Amino acid sequence: MGMKSDIKLIDENGLRIDGRKPDELRPIKIEAGVLKRADGSAYVEWGKNKILAAVYGPREAHPRHLQDSTKAIIQCRYNMAPFSVSDRKRPGPDRRSVEISKIISEAFESVIMTELFPRSSIDVFIEVLQANAGTRCAGITAAAVALADAGVPMKDLVVGVAAGKVDDTVVLDLGKEEDNYGQADVPMAIVPRTGDIVLLQMDGDMTEEELFKAMDMSMEAAKYIYELQKDALRRRYAVIAQEEKEEIESIEEGIE
Repeated sequence: MGMKSDIKLIDENGLRIDGRKPDELRPIKIEAGVLKRADGSAYVEWGKNKILAAVYGPREAHPRHLQDSTKAIIQCRYNMAPFSVSDRKRPGPDRRSVEISKIISEAFESVIMTELFPRSSIDVFIEVLQANAGTRCAGITAAAVALADAGVPMKDLVVGVAAGKVDDTVVLDLGKEEDNYGQADVPMAIVPRTGDIVLLQMDGDMTEEELFKAMDMSMEAAKYIYELQKDALRRRYAVIAQEEKEEIESIEEGIE
């Protein structure tokens, strides 16, 4: 969150710098099963963010001292590619990436049925290829689809979405300028079916009333993003079913 600036982020018509209404999301596109080698994968374009998620496992946890005899551990690595931002980022994890990796792992721990896979590890990799505010929320949304694509049993998908405050107005899904010069940002991760909140952070200042309004906005938006996630998985399953059908037909032709 930046300092309050002279930049006008909301015009006299109540529209934001990119022409959106206060409660409007940036365009979102989700694809499942984009990587051949991973057990599950997803690609998300959210505004100008481009994010790839890959899941490996459940597989034996290494090193062995990390193993839990009662459940699987979830290891998440959130990483911003050096070329993802305009001022080149130093490669490798920094404090921010380590913190985001940890909170995303914790968010998924509450929905993945870890008790089914003792001594194993479910590894989630989130690569930010292009960043433009809201990468942790887009990363969570992508990771949930990748986990489902990998067939990892979950109580439900998880949706990441943020709201915040800009020019004394509560807005949904902050863009880069709003993130830099706005007054507050509240990233959340929501389990749509139950309405449970598995991640809630806040950067900046808001009144209690504004915070609840921001959370309500995110809850509403999560329902829409949830449908996009499910649609991406449906398309993926349709492709798999078609491939299996063609494979069976070619085997049958070979037998004949």
